[in-house]
Amino acid sequence: MIAFPGLTSQSVIVLTSQKSFTSSKPFEIRWHGRGGQGAITAAKIVAQAAYLDGYRGVTAAPFFGAERRGAPVSASTRISREPVLVVSQVEAPDVVVVLDHTLLRYQEVTEGLLRGGWLVVNSWRKPGELGIKGGFNIATADATGVCRELGLIVAGLTVVNTAILGALLRATAIVGMQNVENVIRERFSNGGAGINVEAIRKTFGITRLQVLRE
Repeated sequence: MIAFPGLTSQSVIVLTSQKSFTSSKPFEIRWHGRGGQGAITAAKIVAQAAYLDGYRGVTAAPFFGAERRGAPVSASTRISREPVLVVSQVEAPDVVVVLDHTLLRYQEVTEGLLRGGWLVVNSWRKPGELGIKGGFNIATADATGVCRELGLIVAGLTVVNTAILGALLRATAIVGMQNVENVIRERFSNGGAGINVEAIRKTFGITRLQVLRE
């Protein structure tokens, strides 16, 4: 783990391995949520799972520093077949993950999302009911409902960061489910690991996809 100016060592993950790949273009994910929902933790989980998948370089970092309860926060994950040391905010993401659908009212949430990329939203609505138009694919899943059903609530706040990973994996398959589960089991206690893995699997199963038609 490497610390960068303005960010603590607990905030940034930079990992490299020795496995060789052919492409050097990073796959970039931008996360939008509210403080306490765990967007930054989700970014780190995906980065660690990608490392286990064999990517040579991955990074995960918050944009606004430490999370503040209820306030909008964002984070980024970069996954590459070559070492990556950049931890600045992602400006042209391949994927945008939105943990709170009310944030869609802000234009910057989808700003820069590449054509053909994925917008993954925690919402009970179908993709076509979000009223969002753009040259990208949309995935929706009621991660909040799944977490409430499983009791993933902390201090009155539904923590959806692990559940929404199911929707991300369903839409992109960017990392393997098994390695995501391995990371979850490393980060959480036995009981906590099981319920978070279940949240991911349930959300994966209910995710609805709207694929862009050329």
